[in-house]
Amino acid sequence: MFQPVNYTENREKNYEIVLEQLRALIADEDDFIANLANASALLNQCLKDINWVGFYLWKGDELVLGPFQGLPACVRIPYGKGVCGTAVKEKKTQLVPNVHEFPGHIACDARSRSEIVIPMIKDDNIIGVLDIDSPKLERFDEVDQKYLERFVDILINTIKNDG
Repeated sequence: MFQPVNYTENREKNYEIVLEQLRALIADEDDFIANLANASALLNQCLKDINWVGFYLWKGDELVLGPFQGLPACVRIPYGKGVCGTAVKEKKTQLVPNVHEFPGHIACDARSRSEIVIPMIKDDNIIGVLDIDSPKLERFDEVDQKYLERFVDILINTIKNDG
């Protein structure tokens, strides 16, 4: 059974706790969608000042909405469009301090002001993205990026090579 913890003011220590919680949540489960659902709930529970957290999965030639926490969202995002599509195209994390200054930003929630998107890549293939929005400008920084990339790596390692 999952037990919420009281996080401290030390963000790096909190992220280490979250990584351990993720490992425990997915340890005995190999269903990727179930793991993504729990992962989005975990991040929603532990991160402050966010209004949406979830996953988009790569299907065909676009991203399709996967497990998430927050208001209903855009269902499909084309390759190279918005922050998520750009993360797929560039195969690198997008750290956006002000979404209103990001060319082609797709506004699913008008409250969002900053965003971080981490591509999920296995064997050089895009699996999807982790997308997190905040109503605060400049909510995300390099500490968030470092630990959220590790978070995604843990999830990606649960995917079996045979599909």
